[in-house]
Amino acid sequence: MQLHDVKTRRSADEFPREEHLAWKIAQVAADPVAVPEDTAAMVINRIIDNASVSAASVLRRPVTVARRQAQAHPSTPGAQVFGIEGSYSAEWAAWANGTAVRELDFHDTFLAAEYSHPGDNIPPLVAVAQQLGLSGDDLIRGLATAYEVQVDLVKGICLHEHKIDHVAHLGPSVAAGIGTMLKLDPEVIYQAVGQALHLTTATRQSRKGSISSWKAYAPAWAGKVGIEAVDRAMRGEGAPAPIWEGEDGVIAWMLSGKDHTYQVPLPGPGEAKRAILDTYTKEYSAEYQSQALIDLAKRLRERIGDLSQVATIVLHTSHHTHYVIGTGSNDPQKFDPDASRETLDHSLMYIFAVALEDGSWHHVRSYSPERAHRPETIALWRKISTVEDPEWTRRYHSIDPNEKAFGARAEVTLASGEVITDELAIADAHPLGARPFERKQYIGKFVELAEGVVSTAEQERFLAAAEGLAGLSGAELNGLNIVVAQSVLDQAPATPEGIFR
Repeated sequence: MQLHDVKTRRSADEFPREEHLAWKIAQVAADPVAVPEDTAAMVINRIIDNASVSAASVLRRPVTVARRQAQAHPSTPGAQVFGIEGSYSAEWAAWANGTAVRELDFHDTFLAAEYSHPGDNIPPLVAVAQQLGLSGDDLIRGLATAYEVQVDLVKGICLHEHKIDHVAHLGPSVAAGIGTMLKLDPEVIYQAVGQALHLTTATRQSRKGSISSWKAYAPAWAGKVGIEAVDRAMRGEGAPAPIWEGEDGVIAWMLSGKDHTYQVPLPGPGEAKRAILDTYTKEYSAEYQSQALIDLAKRLRERIGDLSQVATIVLHTSHHTHYVIGTGSNDPQKFDPDASRETLDHSLMYIFAVALEDGSWHHVRSYSPERAHRPETIALWRKISTVEDPEWTRRYHSIDPNEKAFGARAEVTLASGEVITDELAIADAHPLGARPFERKQYIGKFVELAEGVVSTAEQERFLAAAEGLAGLSGAELNGLNIVVAQSVLDQAPATPEGIFR
């Protein structure tokens, strides 16, 4: 990997385009290096993973709205929308499918200086590949690039400290991945990356306070924007430049300012793209930093016994966990039983309480209004707090994968004064965890979440297509879409009509 210094430059400075971060990303995307077998295998795992969570979310209102919007934009040739037959404009298919993937906060993750869900790259790239009749091999190559670019940006540039939403790294990665997939020249990719970044910078309010359905739409929007940016760049249209380093650019006015230098790692010429192997999926439908805490709660409940005897629970954890999903956020909504599902899945206190009581986690039952309103749950929930521990913060940011941690140490004080402590650094499903996810687990997650939604025959057909991805060509890529029976779709909520019909 090559480490690149990225900082603000004055308009009067001599700053050749070859030194722009967007150009360096374009060079990575245009590099025809082969995709390693383990990278290609993980791409297939994540396509299966996305289908799992899309099946689980297909009847939810935001997903239904996005699907109905996409249905208003038929196109031949076109792309597939999850759950239904027909052919639709690629950017709208990406919008609908991206929302389905993101709605339950249940797919893959990567955390470093910033955080991300790199699986958000899959819907827009699949949609473009389907509309243009590309091969499965083309799609694998594009997704290897998209994951690489997003992960490398996440390693090098923190957005959330400046209250910028993490999808600002997703727009450029989508544009770069499509560039690889279409074998575009670096010039075109460079312009598309710049446009995509310029149009996907937004505030973090989508993940603060009372969290709305926009949390699911935000990455779908970035994917849609990435597709449109590439289309414009292919037609010869340009982008603001230098987009990161400009005097009025992203770093100068949205991030750490003109005196700060970021260091972004990128593969060198001829170096394989392996970043997807640094990422990890979720066993539970909740914000990633809560994954290890759910496993820890399941382990602690037997030691605690009678939960009514708990006086306090303090979770010693990283800065990010404390301030984003812990009490450091100062969000009263995180203790509100009437809060939205999106808010509850960003409340570590709620998640830890329910996992302690139930010894399990379910993407629907654990968030139901009846579950959140149990008096004993509310009582336990309000006894839980988080504090930042510098050692957990250091481990969160460690570049050593054997040391990197997203967990916490729990200190449970009982009414008797007895203190029970335990800690867990990484989730059991993490690649270095007690039960790491492999192909078998990805398929198991899909079968579990698709039950009652997707027929057994359709499940088997999809899995065969996904596992044979490298050999698919042309219209065969449509096999990555899953059709849901109309009797199931009829259970989706009614929604008002809008502009698109």
